Amino acid sequence: MRPSPAYSTIAALSWPILYGLYRLHARGREKLPAEGGYVLACNHVSSFDPWPLALPLWPRRQLRFMAKSELYWFPLSLVVDAAGAFPVRRGQHDTEAIETAVRLAREGNVIGMFPEGTRRTKGLVKRFEARPRTGAARIALEAGVPLVPAAVRGTDKLLLLERLRVAYGPPVELDDLRGREVGEAAQEATARLMARIGELEAAL
Repeated sequence: MRPSPAYSTIAALSWPILYGLYRLHARGREKLPAEGGYVLACNHVSSFDPWPLALPLWPRRQLRFMAKSELYWFPLSLVVDAAGAFPVRRGQHDTEAIETAVRLAREGNVIGMFPEGTRRTKGLVKRFEARPRTGAARIALEAGVPLVPAAVRGTDKLLLLERLRVAYGPPVELDDLRGREVGEAAQEATARLMARIGELEAAL
């Protein structure tokens, strides 16, 4: 799926900021599937993680990702939608968001996911704990698309102008899990995924 005009406008305006001011360096792009939809699953250290995760894919691909429903208020919702997001109700079993992600992946979109569910640390007391969740794996298994690991670094230190780094890895092996009970398959796929994300993050 090609990026929308609104998405391309945001990406073009962001390009000099990320590649200039923050010296964004991305490696492993050649490992990403060239065609079709897939789930791109990444560690989560900042609300800005989708920004450097998505830009190296542009202008060929657009990243679609879940954004917490609290962000959907006018006029911020216009920006969030243009950036490729769709709403999810955190802390609930939001089947509508999962179904949307599965549909978008089947249609050929790249779905950005953060299996930890929320940022690892922040200044305020956190309502939700950062721990691996199986949503990314479930979406990939149900949609029949690749599950691709990624890692970002530096998004939690933007005020310090920390250099941004992104690494993409080859898809996680899922063929032996297809056809197994969904919960069991998703748990095993998530374990494999988090191990791969950890390796990428350690190498950044």
